[in-house]
Formats: sequence, C-alpha cells, structure tokens
Amino acid sequence: MYFTDRGIEELINRRGDEEVSLAWLAEQLQAFVDSYPDFETAIERFATWLARLDDPED
Repeated sequence: MYFTDRGIEELINRRGDEEVSLAWLAEQLQAFVDSYPDFETAIERFATWLARLDDPED
C-alpha cells in the first residue's frame, strides 16, 4: 500500500456511498487549489487525466 492510499481508503470509507456530479468535483478541486496552491500542477494533471479518460488519442 502506498502512503497516499490511506487518503483514498478514507474517502471510500467516509463518502463512498455518495453520488456527486463532475461539476461538484471540479468545484472542490478548485477550492483545494485555492487553499493549497503548491498542488496546482498535480490537480491540473489529475483533472486533465479525468477529462480525457475516454479519449482514444491519450
């Protein structure tokens, strides 16, 4: 298990039964970047990766 898996597991345990929109997720990611600007690059890469999951060229 990677150290980062702990946060993922906590997310699943606490909120895994909830349904959210991608718009809501995007708002939360933006709020996170506003609070923690050092993580902007990682969040932008993650958001781009999510946005392009179905793109056959990526």
